[in-house]
Amino acid sequence: MKFEEILDISPYSLNQEEKSALLTERLVELTKYHQENCLEYRRMLEAMGVCVSNIHDYKQLPFLPVRLFKDLELKSVADEEIVKTMTSSGTTGQAVSKIYLNRNTASNQQKTMVKIVQEFTGSARMPMIIIDCPSVIKNRAMFSARGAGILGFSMFGAKKIYALDDDMRLDTEGLEHFLAEHSGKKILLFGFTFMIWQHFYKELLRLKQEGKVFDLSQCVLIHGGGWKKLVSQAVSHDEFHKRLYDVCGLKDIHDYYGMVEQTGCIYMECECGHLHVSNFSDVIIRRPIDFSEAEIGESGIIQVVSTIPESYPGHSLLTEDEGEILGIDDCPCGRKGKYFKINGRLKNAEIRGCSDTYADGIK
Repeated sequence: MKFEEILDISPYSLNQEEKSALLTERLVELTKYHQENCLEYRRMLEAMGVCVSNIHDYKQLPFLPVRLFKDLELKSVADEEIVKTMTSSGTTGQAVSKIYLNRNTASNQQKTMVKIVQEFTGSARMPMIIIDCPSVIKNRAMFSARGAGILGFSMFGAKKIYALDDDMRLDTEGLEHFLAEHSGKKILLFGFTFMIWQHFYKELLRLKQEGKVFDLSQCVLIHGGGWKKLVSQAVSHDEFHKRLYDVCGLKDIHDYYGMVEQTGCIYMECECGHLHVSNFSDVIIRRPIDFSEAEIGESGIIQVVSTIPESYPGHSLLTEDEGEILGIDDCPCGRKGKYFKINGRLKNAEIRGCSDTYADGIK
């Protein structure tokens, strides 16, 4: 199955049974392709005794631990075809994952993200406020998950400003001017969770206490990158939403879950507070004791599969996150497929989220 065929389908229109057939066809094809074109991957399949021709359900596919991309250079295309190298978040001293992209895979990542995000924001590009500093975007041939996230979501902005300067201070004058210029329009805000809290919310709160209030009630916020640091400060998901509403009237807020190892296949939070799986991917919860599939409502290790990766064998990965499936095909928001929640990092797993890595670095 060609990836373009999946792109033609509305991202949340297939029920789980219809989607399973699509995923099995595409993911088995990708497994065969990577087996033929990535020597290290082929050796791993041989060591596990995997016979791809005997796989008739994508849930039977072997999965690689995401940490493997820190130790091995896994690619299924020639070096001269690589146009971009993505790196994961990492604190000083941590090894980072390296993900090698050819032109086709990079293009499909972008197309996928557009299809998914537009289901939540609409198709029109909006004025955009990036809650970060301009210096994050440096070398575009090799940049981190934080820079990649900013560049990826920048596609949805018609005119963009950075809310923070390179010292991570809020540009109140620039923000005030931008809001006045686009008064009455829907504005997109994007940033990473901890940075929004530390450098945006806290400064808006200080300004409000001094009598200066910014009205962001017509804005939509998309944020992601980890909750570890906020949870340690006793800031829950609901508290995060409440505080932002109280300080600036912001109420249209969507968290997302994603990783550099499967860029493009992000999992957006719906109006009901649930993370949703699109037609481009799936989430399977594995029991730690034997890696069998967990039941709905049962917590376990998150496995993610993606129909995108062609330049590297990243189509079936075992993450270092814990979560649970909340339901299938029956979310009140009307989107089909699985919806789930993240329960946190596995014990002793490294900090990896953009927000968490940044927060760890400014202790």
